[in-house]
Amino acid sequence: MTKPHIYLVDDDPAVRDALAFLLASRGLQVLSFDGGPALLASLDAKSPAAPYGVFLLDVRMEPMSGTKLHDELLARGLRNPVLFLTGHGDIPMVVEALKKGAFDFLEKPYSDNALADRLEQALAVDAAMRVEGAHAGERHARLASLTEREREVMGRVAAGRLNKVIADELNVSVRTIEVHRARVFAKLGVRSAAEVATLLAQG
Repeated sequence: MTKPHIYLVDDDPAVRDALAFLLASRGLQVLSFDGGPALLASLDAKSPAAPYGVFLLDVRMEPMSGTKLHDELLARGLRNPVLFLTGHGDIPMVVEALKKGAFDFLEKPYSDNALADRLEQALAVDAAMRVEGAHAGERHARLASLTEREREVMGRVAAGRLNKVIADELNVSVRTIEVHRARVFAKLGVRSAAEVATLLAQG
């Protein structure tokens, strides 16, 4: 898997350089941008691949504020953790961003170690989300591989019905249900009706 990056966005070059140096000293991969438009252009160039990592955004930037940039990322369906660097007067704006799913904010002046630690925690969250997303994608692919009749059998198996009951409901032989049931278990990678029910509950 590609290494995760910190997508650092700040319109002050001195701040960008200092932060990039700090984060690199902690072994973090950093990509720096002088504003929201530059970041969005970079993401567009890599489309449709979603970025792997965390966004670190200053709040007060021109021509696009950090909170507006966050809105743009959400509009593009990006759910990577977002951390804000903010002055005291920006806190109401950032609180609103937190309601929209932002990971955290650090008020200036912030501790270098606290910032780096929080970014590492955010990267761990992003990695966990990607693992869960991969598992969800695998589940959906398995479910999509079922035929219509196998789906009918699967739903009844998950509900705990016996083969004979399912056969009567679908007006087929018990042997036919046994075959469908075996195929469902094989395609879904499960060994019991309880596991089928669990997989369906996970979506």
